[in-house]
Order: sequence, then structure tokens, then C-alpha cells
Amino acid sequence: MDRLEAMQVFTRVVARRSFTLAAQDVGLPRSTVTDAVKQLEARLGVRLLNRTTRHVSPTLDGEAYDRRCRAILADIEDAEGGFAGARPRGLLRVDVHGTLARHFMLPGLPDFLATYPELELYMSEGDRLVDLVREGIDCVLRVGVPADSDMIARRVGLLEEATCAAPAYLERHGTPRSVDDLAGHRMVGFWSSASASVMPMEFIEEGRARHVTLPATVTVNGADSLYAAARLGLGIIQVPRYRLEEDFARGTLVPLLTDTPPSPTPVNLLYPRDRQLSPRVRAFIDWVSREFAARNPRSARDA
Repeated sequence: MDRLEAMQVFTRVVARRSFTLAAQDVGLPRSTVTDAVKQLEARLGVRLLNRTTRHVSPTLDGEAYDRRCRAILADIEDAEGGFAGARPRGLLRVDVHGTLARHFMLPGLPDFLATYPELELYMSEGDRLVDLVREGIDCVLRVGVPADSDMIARRVGLLEEATCAAPAYLERHGTPRSVDDLAGHRMVGFWSSASASVMPMEFIEEGRARHVTLPATVTVNGADSLYAAARLGLGIIQVPRYRLEEDFARGTLVPLLTDTPPSPTPVNLLYPRDRQLSPRVRAFIDWVSREFAARNPRSARDA
């Protein structure tokens, strides 16, 4: 194993805090990864990693060496990726909202992988802001405005939002014709981990946002549970419209207050501020932007 390969192996071990996970990332046996780090330590004459049976962490020397290695490797990848003939290749790891992936990404994924046959994609699903470096993720796709200043955000689209409720709910409580008519109504509460509170409803009236929080018999912290509770007639909800088209067509949910819709929600791709974009990440970002524009054209024009 040459020095550059050893640097790549070492940085993966530090990022993943695990010899086993690093070995999986680089496609080598765990024993090979362990030997590579031992040889690095012997050549440098310092201990780079603290090892226990359950945890691996860098020493102070290891942290300094990791920073230098990542800078060197990023410079090499950026230099090679700067040429027009550079092809995206290798393992691309992304983390996405599952519903976004299934609606906007998966339908076009076969064509994307056919265009870049040397690329492999690992896609995890979540809604938390992952530690990209430690967890070995290249970029994440998230709904909403990012608050982490260490990330660069590239907007790929806007999701049109809608207000709705089930026919059974409207039979019991009546159909509101204006925002003022919401007095006496109930909503299904959605608990936001970002704000540690229930999200209020939003309505745009004459260009201004009006926020309303209704009583909630049920409060959830998952999108699927929010939809399910609304379909059962437990209250009014506001959610991205793309997930409601089938319900509106079947009549299981009914659109409300269409003249005062919520403001659209941005969708962003996030990646570390101090990391050069590799050809594979650039290709992925460009492709996702096109997919959102094609499958969500009205909101993508305003992104």
C-alpha cells in the first residue's frame, strides 16, 4: 500500500471511529486496514490512534495528521476533478428524507447510474443533521432552512405546501372558509426536534405570513404518523402537496384555505464548508437539481 492509499485508509478510520466500518468503506479486509495504520505509526514514530475494544479515536498527533491528510487528499481530488475528462467514480454516500428520495430521486436513478457506470451509491434515510465527516457521508438532502453554519447549502427546489383535513373531520367540525374560521378547529400537532416545540400553521395573507396554533388532541414527530392521523379525522394538517395528490384524487383528504396557502418549503443539499467537491458529488448535486426541476416544475422555477 502506497502513502496516498495509507492516508485514505487512515482518514476513513478517524472519520468512522472504527476499523471495521473504514474497511467496509474502502473495500479492504479489516486486517489490511489495521496493518496500514500500524505501518503509518511505525514510519512516523508516533501513536496516531487510541484503541479500545469498542472505540477508536485519534490522539493529538493523530488529529493533526488527519487534518493534513484530508487537505492533501482533497487537493489531489480537486486537481484531478478540475479537468473536463474527469469521470465521477467510486462510492458516493448520501443521506436523504425517505419520502423525498422515493418521489424525486428513485424514478430517475437508473438513468443517473447508467450515465456514470463507475459510480456506486449508498443512500441512507433520516431527518437528523448527521455528522458528515464522522459518519462518512458526502452530502445530505434536507427539507427546511439549514441552521448549521459549518455546512454549505445548495437549494435544489421548493416544495409547495397545502392545508387539508379528512372528510370525517370536516363533517364534525365544519369546513373553514377563511383563517378566522379556524377558531374552534383542531390540528394534528407536529413536534419539531429543531425548535423543540409544536410547529404552528402558516397562512400567507396579502403577502404576509400569519401563524396559527390550534389545539391538538394528537401530536406526532413523524411525517407518516401525521398523514395517518389526518386521514383518521383527528385534525387539520399542513404538509408538502406532492404527498397529497393521491389523497386529493381519492377524496381521503380535502384541500382547505387554498387562497391563503403556506409559504413553500426549501429543499437543500448540504455538504461540509471545508471540503472540496469531488466529481461524484458535483454530478450528484447537478442531477438532483434537474430531477427536482422535472418533477416539481412550478416550485423549482422559484428555487
